[in-house]
Amino acid sequence: MKVSLDFKSISGTISIPPSKSITQRICAAALLHRGQTKIKNIGSSNDEKAAINILQQLGAAIQLKGNEMTILSDSNVRGNTSINCGESGLSARLFIPIAALSNQPITIKGEGSLLQRPMLFFQEVLTQLNVSVTTQGACLPFRVSGPLQAKSILVNGNLSSQFISGLLLALSASATESIILEVDNLVSKPYIDLTLEILSLFGKTIHHQNYHYFHINPSFFSVPQHIEITVESDWSSAAFWIAAATIKGSLVLSGLNQKSNQADKIMLHIIGKIGAKTLWENDVLKISSGDLNAFDADLTDAPDLFPVLAVLAACCDEQSKLTGLHRLAHKESNRAESITQLLAQLAVPFAVEQDTLIIQGVKYFNTIEYDCPNDHRMAMAAALASMRSEGRIQIMNAECVNKSYPDFWKDLTINGKF
Repeated sequence: MKVSLDFKSISGTISIPPSKSITQRICAAALLHRGQTKIKNIGSSNDEKAAINILQQLGAAIQLKGNEMTILSDSNVRGNTSINCGESGLSARLFIPIAALSNQPITIKGEGSLLQRPMLFFQEVLTQLNVSVTTQGACLPFRVSGPLQAKSILVNGNLSSQFISGLLLALSASATESIILEVDNLVSKPYIDLTLEILSLFGKTIHHQNYHYFHINPSFFSVPQHIEITVESDWSSAAFWIAAATIKGSLVLSGLNQKSNQADKIMLHIIGKIGAKTLWENDVLKISSGDLNAFDADLTDAPDLFPVLAVLAACCDEQSKLTGLHRLAHKESNRAESITQLLAQLAVPFAVEQDTLIIQGVKYFNTIEYDCPNDHRMAMAAALASMRSEGRIQIMNAECVNKSYPDFWKDLTINGKF
């Protein structure tokens, strides 16, 4: 699919889609819950579909009605001898340790770029929990043979917090006595907050000491039989619209949680430094453009913001600095390379100094045909560049946005001023 864009400002009202990150975590927790879980406001992205498919493959009963889903589970992991995570890195990292709870061998498969994303963490850690692991090159497909035996262990959290979230879910389901998950060098702490928040909704409160010692004590759990959760809107999806309104225009964004634990809510703090104007009215966020001041941002805990913020920085005055490049290697693409390649095509001056990307703002971007590397966030970043391009920007492989935001191009067509 090819999209041709030439929009220079934006205005209107947009209902932000639900957080796929939260939905996948709820799905994982619901599989491990004995009883009924009702989820309201679920999305239709490919990643969410992957998680729902996994639930069915591992023994849960699913009832779908519109954007509501009811999950019935007896908390036992069983069913197929294999599960398919599609291209969802989060689903893979949540459900690998959960699959290891089964007393039958299960093979975890994937598609596309997920097959190149490393899973060595689980090969090293699950063997400590009496799980047999078979893999080729530390990537999917990944075969686990449990059942996992919960005990206190020490792990390294420097690659991705998603691995730790998967362990917290599996250990909270299997622990029969008090244990401690000790984590060194944890990154993306806000995503761990999301996981802990969801576990608490299922009656499994886990306390931590400075994100280093996670105390899992089943004697303190109080698990309700019936659970009902409404998924809040996605700050990662909102980031594009926030950036677009910051460059030129005004938007009303509905559905966002002002007190959310989502890491990408930091976007509001960043655009405040840039000079955009924001106003909350209940659950509605109003954003309008102002100055475009250069800014510095540490994105170590919010690496998904890198693509749109790189383009936004190129629209600002003088030099901006984005730190945390080391977090970008194992996404849907190698985003450090993808971002710098896009900037080069747009004729935006940039430099890389250790872990920081330095971007010089310019008045106009080159007109380009962008061959998107099957990366939804890079497609959105290229779309944002259209606001400053001298002509139309052509985006190839534009359908990759279905991974997180199937209605993205529709919403842009309605609200972009061409």
